[in-house]
Amino acid sequence: MVKSIVTDIEGTTSSLSFVKDVLFPYARARMGEFIRRHAKDPAVQRVLDEVRRISGKKLTDAEVIDQLTRWIDEDRKITPLKNLQGMIWEDGYRQGDFKGHVYHDAVRQLRNWRRQGISIYVFSSGSVQAQKLLFTHTEYGDLTPLFSGYFDTTIGNKREAGSYRKIAEAIGTKPDEILFLSDIIEELDAARAAGMQVIGLVREGVPDLRSAYRQVRNFDEIEI
Repeated sequence: MVKSIVTDIEGTTSSLSFVKDVLFPYARARMGEFIRRHAKDPAVQRVLDEVRRISGKKLTDAEVIDQLTRWIDEDRKITPLKNLQGMIWEDGYRQGDFKGHVYHDAVRQLRNWRRQGISIYVFSSGSVQAQKLLFTHTEYGDLTPLFSGYFDTTIGNKREAGSYRKIAEAIGTKPDEILFLSDIIEELDAARAAGMQVIGLVREGVPDLRSAYRQVRNFDEIEI
């Protein structure tokens, strides 16, 4: 029996191209200006200090900007980068520069599962702030009331079973009563190793009939 669902975002609830082609370039283009404008803000200062700690060097603000830009180009899943991107995206959402993309079938089934009393959570490499922003500003309105909680890389790597055990403990549900949804095989492997049920999303291409996991093209094909 499934009591809780934990879902990925990119390639699962939302288009991968929205993140890769809209959000990432937006943050990259504004990174330097944003830091120079908000360098004295405590939240931004904490991010800059964390970048210096990770790099192990006494970087200037300009060097921190260069480091963050390299991490973007390398698609690194590093917490201070994700936190700063979230701050920049918040400006973009509020200014109406873009709306968070969510597939219609995902919206339909998320609402359906919530009506059934299933609790729904998000686990994404993007910061919790970025997750909430995406689901708040969609063409379907504010979807955040559908979710019971959010998890990001502060709880652990998405490809490590320990992260999923921590999530199960945090939400108070037995792992075998949790369904995890993702388009990444390594994440499905980790969630399965933690004892969760898993389903792989194949939004583009054709499902692999030899896959070790059940695969679906969209949320409408998921049976609870």
